[in-house]
Amino acid sequence: MSFNADRYRAVIWTKGGRDFPALDCFGLINEVRRDLSLPAWPDFAGVTKDNGGLDANARLMFERLEKCQPQAGAGVACYSGSVVDHVAVVVELNGLLHVAECNPRTNVTFLPLQRFARRFYRVEYWR
Repeated sequence: MSFNADRYRAVIWTKGGRDFPALDCFGLINEVRRDLSLPAWPDFAGVTKDNGGLDANARLMFERLEKCQPQAGAGVACYSGSVVDHVAVVVELNGLLHVAECNPRTNVTFLPLQRFARRFYRVEYWR
């Protein structure tokens, strides 16, 4: 099954969003993983960046995952200093790996891996 990026034009960033088309950065990961026929991760309903919730839950999730090289369906942990500040997911578009992310104002965007990674102190890929 090929990835259909056009489907994500309907997404509207929604804080804590887990149901298409109302998604936040973590909600996007599971939506993409389902589209790629990969197992969904826990949905962490109600978890947002507020009060360190994203960082704490991401670190719990990493205990059950393994670090990997960028690959379609891999989650991306984005660090600001030592804190996971954002998450995203790797997709393949036109034969090249990109990162799909969901943010306020821009909703879903797709960036080449290196261009995306430059915006953060550190990024890690997890499967």
